Amino acid sequence: MDVTEIDRRQVGAADTSRANRGWWDGASDEYQAEHGEFLRDSGFVWCPEGLDEADVHLLGDVADRDVLEIGCGAGQCGRWLSGHGARVAAFDLSFRQLQHSRRIDLGSGSRVPVVQADAEALPFAGESFDLACSAFGALPFVADAAAVLSEVRRVLRPGGRLVFSVSHPIRWAFPDDPGPGGLTADRSYFDRSPYVEIGDDGRPSYVEHHRTMADWIGHIVASGLVLRGLVEPEWPQGHEREWGSWSPLRGRHLPGTAIFTCARP
Repeated sequence: MDVTEIDRRQVGAADTSRANRGWWDGASDEYQAEHGEFLRDSGFVWCPEGLDEADVHLLGDVADRDVLEIGCGAGQCGRWLSGHGARVAAFDLSFRQLQHSRRIDLGSGSRVPVVQADAEALPFAGESFDLACSAFGALPFVADAAAVLSEVRRVLRPGGRLVFSVSHPIRWAFPDDPGPGGLTADRSYFDRSPYVEIGDDGRPSYVEHHRTMADWIGHIVASGLVLRGLVEPEWPQGHEREWGSWSPLRGRHLPGTAIFTCARP
């Protein structure tokens, strides 16, 4: 669907879900072709800065743990987790993304159990998982992040851990530009209006929601989870790859990603 307008306006849960399901179904082929090598068929990359779970161990020891991947895309992270002894279940809103997961499984002999689902209503029983994780999956693309976090708390066992990465909130005050134009703020950090692309049918075709750092922490606390840690990855030396508006130039000046570690008491 062609984009006829870019807007900043409130969009409810149903329209957000419909828009983003359609967008990811349409964009998945290009996305996997562009980023698949960086993500690897079996790899756990938290963010465009290239922070790798194999190095940082934010999830701790995953062997013999039941792990839920939220917004799994083509299942790259889940496949890495399975390879390190975890029992993985994964889901994504986009059926086309899950077809790419199946494609990789067939080519590699791996098997990541996946289901198509909306993160605001998880199709899993309570206290089913020891760990949950999301690398830019689902949480930026839902109208009600608090509902997602509450659902994750429900399916985690006591003592369980959630780790998730999202765009760093400060980036919303700056243009979506990897070059010098992206270094000067052009809107208020406190403007929570979602970014909305309008299709040729006049309806939202892509929606991304903005939360401030305080919003994220407030949602975590309100869900009954406890914030245990926050990582703001620095852009590493020698990493010259651009990913959308993420770039070495911007990464030297602004944090691009926030990674939250939470626990269910």
